[in-house]
Amino acid sequence: MPTWSNLNLQNSASPLMEQIIFFHDHTLIILIMITILVGYLMFILFFNKFINRFLLEGQMIELIWTIIPAITLIFIALPSLRLLYLLDELNNPLITLKSIGHQWYWSYEYSDFNNIEFDSYMIQYNKNTPENFRLLDVDNRIILPMNNQIRIMVTATDVIHSWTIPSLGVKVDANPGRLNQTSFFINRPGIFFGQCSEICGANHSFMPIVIESISIKNFINWINNYS
Repeated sequence: MPTWSNLNLQNSASPLMEQIIFFHDHTLIILIMITILVGYLMFILFFNKFINRFLLEGQMIELIWTIIPAITLIFIALPSLRLLYLLDELNNPLITLKSIGHQWYWSYEYSDFNNIEFDSYMIQYNKNTPENFRLLDVDNRIILPMNNQIRIMVTATDVIHSWTIPSLGVKVDANPGRLNQTSFFINRPGIFFGQCSEICGANHSFMPIVIESISIKNFINWINNYS
């Protein structure tokens, strides 16, 4: 989860988020190179005294400064397209979770099991229970098994919401009357926090998402005890 004054991306908990971080670093290096080059050229331009009174055209330099940015954009576009297709891939999910956005809470249904559905509300922070995070913890967490492909189907009942877990690289809009889906793979145990990232009204900031990732054995025990 993000901590105070942390400027970096959150630690990845899924292969897709790892790829997103790699792409971010790749693009940032290209942007830094462009910024240094343009800054150097502007500095030289401002402080030199060279004058060419007979310069009328420079087709070669215009060709160069058109082709080089095009090649640079290709180096950004190809990894970006690859990542877009990876994010959209659905690969034999073990479990389907349905998430329904409301003003201002989430409700969840485990479609593969009988009678497992619940609402998830933000809980009030209490300084006597420091294990609960302010504005981020809920009364009913999503329990999911790690090292398994999970499909999530997202919709809403009233306005547009957005189901977002940064450490898993998941962001799905919840639109009334539509059913969007994506998948993710949690590769380690832990508790992962997210929030609605689409402005949906007065209490938009107060509908957090919490996933608790556990082993498949513990998940089966949870299913049996819940039923």
